[in-house]
Amino acid sequence: MSLLSDYQRDGYLICRDLVDAATVAALREETVAIACGRRGAIEGVPPRGRDDEAALRDVLAIHFPHKISPRIRAMLHHGPIVSVLRQIVGEDVKCMQSMLFVKNAGKPGQAWHQDESFIPTPDASLTGVWIALDDATIDNGCLWVQPGSHRERRLWPSRPCSDARFDGAPESFGWDSPEWPREGGVPAEVTAGSVVFFNGYTLHRSLDNRRRSGLRRALVNHVMSARSELPWSFGGSRFAPHDYRDIVMVCGQDAHAGRGLEDLARPYLRAETAAS
Repeated sequence: MSLLSDYQRDGYLICRDLVDAATVAALREETVAIACGRRGAIEGVPPRGRDDEAALRDVLAIHFPHKISPRIRAMLHHGPIVSVLRQIVGEDVKCMQSMLFVKNAGKPGQAWHQDESFIPTPDASLTGVWIALDDATIDNGCLWVQPGSHRERRLWPSRPCSDARFDGAPESFGWDSPEWPREGGVPAEVTAGSVVFFNGYTLHRSLDNRRRSGLRRALVNHVMSARSELPWSFGGSRFAPHDYRDIVMVCGQDAHAGRGLEDLARPYLRAETAAS
């Protein structure tokens, strides 16, 4: 079957070894440089006294690292990844968000949720691009997905989560069924350099890193069709009154280029109430 048909059927796609080992190693080094402040200011990250991986111990995730890191920004145009996006999203693709996750030993995961709850796309083209910078296993908190949970394009309600395995961010509920059992799903165990693509409506979660040591790093980009507007708002109402224009074109043409671009978002440290 084609990548597109697999993606449309399951709501996710695993492409193994899509990023070469040298690029993965460079991204790991870049993660340290970002956490140490060598790429620019990050809201919520204090000055670091050490310039090594010790700086990563208190970092769960940093949002919008592409704003300060040319290397992270370059990954938006990584050839093999773009090739897959052209097949599953379309010829015209834009990125609105990047996230650099550093899940150290003992750090929590996030309960079942749908990304469309946070970034609404009118055409349901929202796609997560989850790039593994370390081997991701069940023990260190890999992704889990509910295959086919995207098909109805239904957003499930959310409620507070008190499960100690997770970070306290809201969890989706009401969807539990024999087809999608609450403690079921498929673990997306992948080696470093592999990429997991998943639809914005696909239910997914990650568990805590249960290992005594070690990191589970991942670079995650959220992209969508550049032919569609993005009514995204930081806080407040779910839908913004205008097209969100703080984007980076990944490939193809921007159907709304005449509106110009904005520079709204700034890198910040994600609190341990919203991990993935």
